[in-house]
Amino acid sequence: MPQVLRRDQAESAMAASETGAEQGDPVALRDHAVLELLYATGVRVSELCGLDIDHVDHERRVVRVIGKGDKERSVPFGTPADRALGRWLTGGRPTLVDSRSGRALFLGVRGGRLNPRAVRRLVHDAVGTATGAADTGPHGIRHSTATHLLEGGADLRSVQELLGHATLSTTQLYTHVTVERLKAIHDRTHPRS
Repeated sequence: MPQVLRRDQAESAMAASETGAEQGDPVALRDHAVLELLYATGVRVSELCGLDIDHVDHERRVVRVIGKGDKERSVPFGTPADRALGRWLTGGRPTLVDSRSGRALFLGVRGGRLNPRAVRRLVHDAVGTATGAADTGPHGIRHSTATHLLEGGADLRSVQELLGHATLSTTQLYTHVTVERLKAIHDRTHPRS
């Protein structure tokens, strides 16, 4: 299983990417929007790279994702991801668009659809700024999203739907991480542990 970021580490990685985006550089705007959307939704890297502009509903703050087996699902995202997407779409994407761009939501530096390898690199770079965070990629962000949702009180079935898992047993893998964290907290804080 990939390493899971603590909440403070995820926040630190997002803050670092936002600092870069504040400079208005198109690639930094894109990278920040990618990180925010990955963490907000827990989508797979292939699903993220396959998104088109019209897959994003800003009014309802949901993204329409085509997952494994061409199954479609709607996944909500929060205000920070919406803000980052808006900044990317107005200030970043227009500068990278060319004849190969089509309707792709995220673009590479040469104007084509962003590829998973570039997403892996930008995630590694952002996570590397978080103190004590283990080196992880987009799948680690996905695991972190699921773990943070479960730790925050989300039920397993809802997390299954959000992640697009066909079976609940796949989603149950994330409960192991949560139980391990609970054990660590118990050992650290309970007087009779």
